[in-house]
Amino acid sequence: MATFLYKLGRLAFRRRRYVALIWVALLALAGFGAASASTATSSSFSIPGTEAQRAFDLLEQRFPGASADGASARVVFKAPGSEKMTDPANKAEVDKVVRELKSGSDQIASVSDPYVAGAVSKNGSTAYVSVSYKVNSMELTDATRDALEDAGHAAQKSGMTVEIGGDALQVMPETGATEIIGVAIAAVVLVITFGSLIAAGLPLLTALIGVGIGVSTITALANVLDLGSTTSTLAMMIGLAVGIDYALFIVSRYRAELADGREREEAAGRAVGTAGSAVVFAGLTVVIALVGLAVVNIPMLSKMGFAAAGTVAIAVLIALTLVPALLGFAGKRVLGRKARRAAEAPDGAEAKPNMGTRWARFVLRKPVWVLLVGVIGLGTIAVPAASLEMGLPDEGSQPTSTTQRRAYDLLSEGFGPGFNGPLMVVVDTADSSDGKTAAKQVTDEISSMKGVVAVTPAQFNKAGDAAMITVVPKDRPSSVETENVVHAIRDAGKDIKSDTGAEVLVTGSTAMNIDFSQKMNDALLPYLALVVGLAFLLLMVVFRSVLVPLKAALGFLLSVVAALGAVVAVFQWGWLGSLFGVEQTGPIMSMMPIFMVGVVFGLAMDYEVFLVTRMREAYVHGEKPGQAIVTGFRHGARVVTAAAVIMMAVFAGFIGSSEQMVKMIGFSLAIAVFFDAFVVRMAIVPAVLALLGKRAWSLPRWLDRILPNVDVEGEGLREQLGETPEGGTGHGDAGGERELTRV
Repeated sequence: MATFLYKLGRLAFRRRRYVALIWVALLALAGFGAASASTATSSSFSIPGTEAQRAFDLLEQRFPGASADGASARVVFKAPGSEKMTDPANKAEVDKVVRELKSGSDQIASVSDPYVAGAVSKNGSTAYVSVSYKVNSMELTDATRDALEDAGHAAQKSGMTVEIGGDALQVMPETGATEIIGVAIAAVVLVITFGSLIAAGLPLLTALIGVGIGVSTITALANVLDLGSTTSTLAMMIGLAVGIDYALFIVSRYRAELADGREREEAAGRAVGTAGSAVVFAGLTVVIALVGLAVVNIPMLSKMGFAAAGTVAIAVLIALTLVPALLGFAGKRVLGRKARRAAEAPDGAEAKPNMGTRWARFVLRKPVWVLLVGVIGLGTIAVPAASLEMGLPDEGSQPTSTTQRRAYDLLSEGFGPGFNGPLMVVVDTADSSDGKTAAKQVTDEISSMKGVVAVTPAQFNKAGDAAMITVVPKDRPSSVETENVVHAIRDAGKDIKSDTGAEVLVTGSTAMNIDFSQKMNDALLPYLALVVGLAFLLLMVVFRSVLVPLKAALGFLLSVVAALGAVVAVFQWGWLGSLFGVEQTGPIMSMMPIFMVGVVFGLAMDYEVFLVTRMREAYVHGEKPGQAIVTGFRHGARVVTAAAVIMMAVFAGFIGSSEQMVKMIGFSLAIAVFFDAFVVRMAIVPAVLALLGKRAWSLPRWLDRILPNVDVEGEGLREQLGETPEGGTGHGDAGGERELTRV
């Protein structure tokens, strides 16, 4: 591995113009594809194997004109002062709005009259108009949205409050200026780390090229592969973070090789051969974690994982080829003034111990105390995770500045919270001898249930073999009480089927969310087993050890549970919620824990690989275990710290998103990276290695024979280049130098 990458690095350095041209051409090609592709529609949200999905499919089959997957909107009116919506003047305004909506767009399927449909609150203060569309929200034209927004303006002039809810106004999530702030922080950290604008700019430039290619490709293929808008956002989030990090490690190693007196091409080859090997394996762990999301068997999540994994793969390829090519253009300007002075210092001058060295020595003196503080601290933060409630956010989690949130609140006040998430019950009467009686039995049964406010009479299709019943629960869509109503209807449906032969299915956005959350819960443990198991095997190959990968996996689990605890405290309990723009607490988005596990596991293994390979490199070349830990921290701590700060800055940038899902994922990834990098990798890992001593690097002989030797530390490369083991820390002899020039 190291030998191949060494040759690749030198080749990319020599042929830098061609390499740079190829990547620029790929970026231009992907950009052209994205620009010429038709606007992406929303990704179809399906959950195979769930009752809600079966009911949804049955609706599409038996009620073809109902546009089951079409967008919907609710125009909510509130009368001013002590007036009522039934007053003639207010009624006339609402009738006018209904007429305008019906003629406003050919994409409209139906518009309900609130005075006919009974959509006026008991006290008469509130009414709403339901609008259904023939297409989904992402396929609505701007003219259709404008017609919807304009419909209520005249009514507002008369003094009524008019707000619009539903997914018809749903647009692409906005991430705001905080994304740019995240990249700006990354730039500042890189300048401080390297002391050179050229060296700092390289990782940013290559990461942006990689993300540009990845996101443009996703945009170009969005319609063909049915990719949702969130897919590119998450691919950008992860691709930017790992792209900067991978380039950072290559550039850092290149500078170290130059400082050791290597020629530029040789330094590039060695940087790619050693740090590049760590990049490959770190990238593999991220890809495994993201591709592993497919085990959940939810197409949307699988596509998000594959798209993000593709962006990570591009980041790895760029780090191995474009980075050494650009280093060729940069020359020795990649070294800052301080680094150049250090390189020109006499050989006898002893380098001053850096912060990483001093910290490692402190941990070696107090390993038990450091371990206890780290574990107890993360354990305490993890306590709220025991109260984790999962669901999908509804419009009640939107900022109060949005019309969707205000419409949600008006409906809750006028009709009760349950009106924001009605349940759709589908009765399949094809196998029933008396379908109408069966449907009436279902209606009566549901009406008597606790937690149900209203049940509409059954509406049959033309064939008379299926009926729709709308059920309004008492509580808000994301509440536990509403979930209990769904389960109660399903339990009752089993008895009804045995009595009448009619099948009762519950769907609608609320039921879909409940089934989605359950599926995510069921998949979490198998997913953890798959990802952690595969990565454990991979790390055994990298470190030639059993205890080091075991410690890496356990440390990761600790940081993830602590991050979940922090997410519950902020987004579910509301602690410091205003600081992060959380206006409505509620259940944690059901896909967040499993997605966080996937992404953070990959990133956590990055730090493990980059930090511990340097320790193993020192150990296999004769250093004692404690000394090897100090060496690893001397070379790697500053770079890993910079990488973690950059990742946190990039992820934290997405906390400013208007989309609750993106905000929550940004926060969870940022806090998880903080816990994993600064507590687990920087404190717990060296403390455990100090306590284990030589046992940390031991491997049973039978296992040693089975596992392939991929030479991550570059030991085989150094032997090929004619260096002695003592030269393994980067100081080859003259003979080695002569041999290097012949390779």
